[in-house]
Amino acid sequence: MASLEYREDMDQVRDRLTRWWHGGDIGRPVMCVTAERVPPDPKAPPRQHPPEYVYVTGSTANFDYRVELAQSDCAKKWYLGEAMPTTSLYFGTNALATYFGCRGVERPDAFWVEPNITDPDKARFEVDPSNFYWQFTLRLARKLREVGKGKFLIEYPDLTAAGLDALAAMRGNETFLTDLLDRPEWVRSCMRQITDRFFYFYDVLYDLVRDEVGGSFCWLWGPGRTNTLQCDCSAMLSPEMFGEFMTPVLAEMSERVSYNIYHLDGVPQHQDRILSFPRIQVVQWSPPAGGPTASTMHKQWWPLYHKTIDAGKRVLLNGGGSGGSTEELRALKREFGHKLNNFAIGMYSWYLREAQEWMDVVQS
Repeated sequence: MASLEYREDMDQVRDRLTRWWHGGDIGRPVMCVTAERVPPDPKAPPRQHPPEYVYVTGSTANFDYRVELAQSDCAKKWYLGEAMPTTSLYFGTNALATYFGCRGVERPDAFWVEPNITDPDKARFEVDPSNFYWQFTLRLARKLREVGKGKFLIEYPDLTAAGLDALAAMRGNETFLTDLLDRPEWVRSCMRQITDRFFYFYDVLYDLVRDEVGGSFCWLWGPGRTNTLQCDCSAMLSPEMFGEFMTPVLAEMSERVSYNIYHLDGVPQHQDRILSFPRIQVVQWSPPAGGPTASTMHKQWWPLYHKTIDAGKRVLLNGGGSGGSTEELRALKREFGHKLNNFAIGMYSWYLREAQEWMDVVQS
């Protein structure tokens, strides 16, 4: 196995994460901790300022900028615990809907897709090799694989919004909710087609982003085919509707991928059903934005984490909301004790000393 330029101990990192995914105890939680590297590695290309009107966290407007950003960003961080130098193919939420023909709208601080199904009878879920977003993804993946060899790993684009989320984006939320009542058989047919096409896109991308041991990165590195599942529109669905339309999709998708994370966003919906899937090993939580409870470590969310761990799952605190502080990390450790080793925690600091302090907290 090969090390990475900014993570020479990658073999050991992979070994710890593999043991954790398989239910092992590494003596502390998985800690994906990064800190600002000042000055950046002098060998790395300088980070360019984003062109005007570019969606700064993942634009399709300037290909060269995305490649430069990937190289420079990885050189600007220190990587502690199980953190890995990675760059993403992300260009906004609902990549799957754009592959099916939705037009993306980019602004400097946001990306969304416009619905494209006006007539259900004419709906098509086909692989279009000439689709702009699919071509951009492939071109970027191949280029990043070339320039990042031995330096960083590549993360999938946002394929998490599959199933009902993809259909809701293509129809518009209000029309989609009407479809569930007026044309349930059509919705089930769409789910079958969307799931089949999802795996076409996923399989092509897996071959481009996997590392030399077959691992892949989707919010967290897994030692094989790794994926994040979600159904954000479940907040608008009754338990019966979620069970009827989305449960079969989640069951199949989780069975066909080895390492699965479920992304819960906002108010936790249908948690018992999600915890019942045997092949969903990890639940990731993004609390509602704003206020003191926006931190993933806030005590309000502790019962959710206890319930997840007691169901035999593991918890990922990464992405969305506030990343937590030293005191919150200490409080989390007091609350969960040895159970904290079932967590994977992502944290970022501007200061290496603070990042090292976080590592000391969980190891003490």
